[in-house]
Amino acid sequence: MSADIAVLRNGFEIRHQRREQIGNITRLYTAEGYVDIPTEQIASFEVEETPPPQPPDAQLPPPVQPPPAQTQAQPAPSTPAAANVNLDEVVREASARNQLDPDFVNSVIKAESNFYPHAVSPKGAQGLMQLMPETAALLGVSDPFDPRANVEAGTTYLNQLLNLYGDDPIRALAAYNAGPQRVQQYHGVPPYRETKLYIARIVRDYNAKKAREKAATTKTPENATAKTQAPAKKTSANNNGANRKTGATGKTTTRTKQQQASLSSPPTPSAAK
Repeated sequence: MSADIAVLRNGFEIRHQRREQIGNITRLYTAEGYVDIPTEQIASFEVEETPPPQPPDAQLPPPVQPPPAQTQAQPAPSTPAAANVNLDEVVREASARNQLDPDFVNSVIKAESNFYPHAVSPKGAQGLMQLMPETAALLGVSDPFDPRANVEAGTTYLNQLLNLYGDDPIRALAAYNAGPQRVQQYHGVPPYRETKLYIARIVRDYNAKKAREKAATTKTPENATAKTQAPAKKTSANNNGANRKTGATGKTTTRTKQQQASLSSPPTPSAAK
């Protein structure tokens, strides 16, 4: 089947069967579905060159045998990067740049890949935050198995989704799993069991982290003294996470508070909407 190539201004290419102009967005229809690209980010379109079919009786050259060291596929370009990266540090830095709670990002990574840098889904999503090739190309990721590049792109994408949905983490997670077009179609979380389970899994993991933080905080002598001095000030379970400081300035962001408040009650597959 013939196809065209969309050449992006960042140098990456997206193969597609057809395209459609929707306002200032160009929709590229791929084998997996479609991806929306801001038209201004597309440098040009090219026709994919395919070699003409050979006659049945054409004499084919003998196959070239690779050297023994190359007979097995090895993720050599990505392995050193994965081995030398402090993932906690990478998540903290990327989260701060995108005003996200690192615990929230870690819960997403756990649900997506269980912290395995070379994970590949049956649909082709890759790396720690399971980026689809089109998304990775749009975000300028040349190696989706590089933990630093993958987390940076994944948090950037989460940031974009939160901006799109008014800092609603539930709809952002639904879009991350099922695609923004499905959230738009159903005006919220789509009625997919996989998506509902995905959101519930992240919310449970996130709330468990916050519960452990609260338990550890209440056991410290400093907090025991503070409670004695100011017994009227109580921290609820919903607001406990809002005291966590994020970002380069050390200030608690409104977005982080909204994430924690919105994720305080996990939706179940039967109740999520």
